[in-house]
Amino acid sequence: MRALRIVLIVVAVAAAFVAGRWYAARAPETAERKALYWVDPMHPAYKSDKPGIAPDCGMKLVPVYAGEAAPEAKAAPGAVQIDAQRQQLIGVRYGLVETTAGSDTVRATGKIAVDEKRISHVHTRTEGWIKEVYVDFTGDVVRKGQAMLTLYSPDLLATEQEYLLAIKARDAMRNSPIRGVAADSASLVEASRRRLQLWDLSDGQIDEIERSGKPVTATTLYAPASGYVMARNAFSHQKVTPDTELYTVADLSRVWVLASIFEYQVPLVHVGQPAVVSLPYRGGRSLGARVDYIQPQVDPQTRTIQVRLELPNPGLALKPEMFVDVELRSPQPARLTVPAEAVLDTGLKKTVFVDRGNGHFDPREVQIGERIGDRLVVLTGLTAGERVVTSGNFLINSESQLKAAAAGMNP
Repeated sequence: MRALRIVLIVVAVAAAFVAGRWYAARAPETAERKALYWVDPMHPAYKSDKPGIAPDCGMKLVPVYAGEAAPEAKAAPGAVQIDAQRQQLIGVRYGLVETTAGSDTVRATGKIAVDEKRISHVHTRTEGWIKEVYVDFTGDVVRKGQAMLTLYSPDLLATEQEYLLAIKARDAMRNSPIRGVAADSASLVEASRRRLQLWDLSDGQIDEIERSGKPVTATTLYAPASGYVMARNAFSHQKVTPDTELYTVADLSRVWVLASIFEYQVPLVHVGQPAVVSLPYRGGRSLGARVDYIQPQVDPQTRTIQVRLELPNPGLALKPEMFVDVELRSPQPARLTVPAEAVLDTGLKKTVFVDRGNGHFDPREVQIGERIGDRLVVLTGLTAGERVVTSGNFLINSESQLKAAAAGMNP
């Protein structure tokens, strides 16, 4: 009886021990566990405070609980490991994926051109011969209304004589008893005067002909606008016709700057955008300008687009055909960028090698936006703070391709 009691006690103690171990093993599973954070299973360096999808590879984030270690990264297809000595031999250098804000700057070389809206051409409206030339050299400065030359024109002289005869007829018929004769005479005078005006005679010149009662044999041509004489084709005793361009006068108080920008810079430039024009040969003097027009076509030889800027020309410091430096700034929002050297463009895809530490490199396919200086905007594939390879990535890519090919042959 005593022996049976001892056996029962031993069995009870053993059962209690087993039950305690079972409960201890089940307790963590049944108790609700709290996740500390969520990580990308492919790239554990990426952490999030809530569940979701990894922005770089599209995988579901996994939780990390208290007392657990973060999962180790799974090797991406084409991932390679290169020790420090080999990295030094192939010249591996790194850059960071960063959020870049501020403004994009487009720099170009421009050329000063005459504002085509401020060019005037001097022609005569009748055939004739030049008698005297008052503006006699290219580059001369003229003022609007200034006498430029005198012209003898038989047609103009005949019209002046007709005008004088019409005036005499009007005066003679003013008191005529015949109804309508006076009015017809006045109409004839008005028609003759209008013809002289169409031949570019001013009202003052016509009034002088009427006052003197004599036709003017040498008619004066006046400057239509103020500016510089850019071209001269008027010489004494020269026969001219209405299609002869006697002078070209340009107002240089405002000028154009014609600058060429590359195709990828076009989104950074718009009409009305402020710009800075610098004169490198005058101590870097700068003038404010504004984009006035963007040409709609690309130059097939240089693959550039011409941008036209308009600006004032104080002191006439800017001369036509002069070269200047142009700077256009475009404010931009904060965007994720990567060094341009880090992106390998094969034509079919764009790849960046991400440093995972300890010599491990993962190839990452990315989508790239516009260029900002020496950096490229990253649309997808990378996160801020990641370290990427900027030099030696061609050799790393070769080894990655060989490793991926070998893995495909030996599944």
